[in-house]
Amino acid sequence: MRLLQLLIFSLCLSGCQEAVQQKNVVDYVNPLIGTAPSTTISAIKHGEGSENNSQVVPYVTVPFGMTNWTAQTKDTETKCVAPYYYTDSVIQGFRGSHWLSGSCVQDYGSMTIMPVAGQLKWLPEERGSSFSHDNEISTPFYYGVHLDDYAIQAEITATKRCGLFKFTFEKGGESHIVINPNSDEAQGYIHILPETNEIVGYNPVHRIYQGWGEPAGFSGYFVARFSHDFESYGVFQDSIINAMSTELANQSKLGGWASFSLKENEPVYVEIGTSFTSIEEARKNLDAETADLDFDQAKGQLEETWKQLLGKVQVEGTNEEDKIKFYTALYHSFLQPRTFNDIDGSYPSFAGGNEQMNSGDRDYFVDFSMWDTYRASHPLFNLLVPKTNADMMYSLLDKAQQGGWLPIFPCWNSYTSAMVGDHVIAAVADAYSKDVIDLSDAQYELLVKNAFQSPETFPEYQEGKGRRALESYLEYGYIPLEDSVQESFHKKEQVSRTLEYAFDDFALSRIAEKRGDTVRADQLTKRALNYQNVYSAADSCVRGRYVDGSFTTEFNKFIRMPYITEGTPYQYTWYVPQDIKGLMHLMGGQEGFNKNLDHFHASGQYWHGNEPGHQIPFLYNYSGQPWKTQQLVSEIMKTEYGADAGGLSGNDDAGQMSAWYVFAALGFYPVSPSVPEYVISGPHFDKITIQLESGKQLVINADGASSGKKFIQRLKLNGEEITQNFLNHFDLVKGGTIDFEMGDQSNKSWGVAPDDQPYSLSND
Repeated sequence: MRLLQLLIFSLCLSGCQEAVQQKNVVDYVNPLIGTAPSTTISAIKHGEGSENNSQVVPYVTVPFGMTNWTAQTKDTETKCVAPYYYTDSVIQGFRGSHWLSGSCVQDYGSMTIMPVAGQLKWLPEERGSSFSHDNEISTPFYYGVHLDDYAIQAEITATKRCGLFKFTFEKGGESHIVINPNSDEAQGYIHILPETNEIVGYNPVHRIYQGWGEPAGFSGYFVARFSHDFESYGVFQDSIINAMSTELANQSKLGGWASFSLKENEPVYVEIGTSFTSIEEARKNLDAETADLDFDQAKGQLEETWKQLLGKVQVEGTNEEDKIKFYTALYHSFLQPRTFNDIDGSYPSFAGGNEQMNSGDRDYFVDFSMWDTYRASHPLFNLLVPKTNADMMYSLLDKAQQGGWLPIFPCWNSYTSAMVGDHVIAAVADAYSKDVIDLSDAQYELLVKNAFQSPETFPEYQEGKGRRALESYLEYGYIPLEDSVQESFHKKEQVSRTLEYAFDDFALSRIAEKRGDTVRADQLTKRALNYQNVYSAADSCVRGRYVDGSFTTEFNKFIRMPYITEGTPYQYTWYVPQDIKGLMHLMGGQEGFNKNLDHFHASGQYWHGNEPGHQIPFLYNYSGQPWKTQQLVSEIMKTEYGADAGGLSGNDDAGQMSAWYVFAALGFYPVSPSVPEYVISGPHFDKITIQLESGKQLVINADGASSGKKFIQRLKLNGEEITQNFLNHFDLVKGGTIDFEMGDQSNKSWGVAPDDQPYSLSND
């Protein structure tokens, strides 16, 4: 009997393991992660956990889709207010959103649809319905929720430019569907077309940061097509309704509705096409993407799309929660930038131009959170989806050609100068260095222009064109405190700007060198050392500096300073990804560097919830103590990421926080984008199989990694043992096998920092 029980148990265990192994990768994604107040250590420490989530929303969308679809709990396009928050208890509708995932910017050109049973209610604050997370299903390809106040089951799926809805009215009878553009400026347009069972409209887009409140030169257009004939309809403005009226424009709180008499459990289907060009183009997008496609077919196609994309990386291991964190991070990484062009390639030209452009046989992308995503997101795309990232880089160069200047932080298809740095250069340089893109002479000159010139007229500069405070930077080799950096959303922050410009100069020098432009390569390489000009040896830390060369007395390395961006001087001291060896020399060599870095971590200064420090955990690889990097990265993955709704630390910022996790799980990280090298930290799954776009396969073996073995003992690349701390990008994309031997104890004889680090300016 005992033998029979053991046999049955063995068969059951084998079957369960096989079921886990065959689980669809999309099933591991939980889009609700990051929608609740953060429960991670750094968020709580920095006073954000009780107030803010990571500003992601549970999007149903095609990867990099034009419009993303979500339940709406907040009725506004106000800066830093996301459409959905997990802690809210009322759903006001379902939004076609252009919110930059994980950000603190603004939604724009959005619209909302809401089913209502019984008496007509139309204003968002009045029509909302309570719901329970127990009755909420959130996946990348499908969202479903029960609207308890109306006994309606609401369901969403999507195509690249369209949303598909199924509203099942359980009680039947008098039923309505309300639609409104979400204009906060008392603008917008709504038009009822009962002859075609359509409601169409648009929501004009307005800028923030540079040109705050000014028109961006385009709108979010939509065409909503219903499966049922309209029994009645009308438009509304605030509390006033106009039954059987068909059109209204430029009023506050405007919208329209259609009404039906339904049987019990009768569904109403609505398909919504969107565009940034015109209502007619939205209708063309709708016709092209949903013709002969019902709700379930669209849902199945979108599930397969995500399955194919997420399945490019297959992870194996014993920790199921880590798989949830990994595949959710991968999903978050693939939400933005967004497709801006219609299905025929048309889109409004950059920076408010009146000309209609056409992207031809590739997509044109917008909404680049460049201060964040150049660090890990775009390097991840270069590894997993290089053709798509190439289109993104060419889109950035298209903006430069159309607007005359390379953008700094392009959102809502406009210049913004929202953050510091000039990191479009770094993102383009990373793609160029990895042979993902090529550059024409004209495109190269646009990159150079940003680094060497300022706009000739003040209105151009005020508009957001060109580097902020470039003239000071070129004159002094740093931005002095006397330059308060006006005409930018982030004023002052002179030290951070100096550090980031120095890195961008380095990135551009790599392009110049590859192109054989030795004169500019030499100039830019020297400028890449400008970080030294704001380093105070007496403090072992960066510090604000005046025109006369003296350092400010307003200094405390442990607290925020006005010359630092979103952090402390101590946190920004380590932002020298182009020359860690040079920074080490300033600190007195390896011993001084390690002592300072140890003190930094011991004093609790590392803040994972913001991007400027994302490279810091990997720096011990440069200073002969890589086991500390392995320990730190493992700890961050465990404590700063979770599998529940509060499981993201800080704003996800268009996926950068998530892309960091993906790279950390793979076991390497791009500390210095624009150089085709990765710093090794050790994988966190037993086996990882990456399907490369070339058709080749990269297999990473690390037995025991998923069960907690975090220290590298030995490493082989295609059978050849290596002791270096870096992996070459071109070695990885050739495919092959990387074998990690992992252990519970640190191996201090592996990975000693080589003298010839792959991209140290001190070796030039």
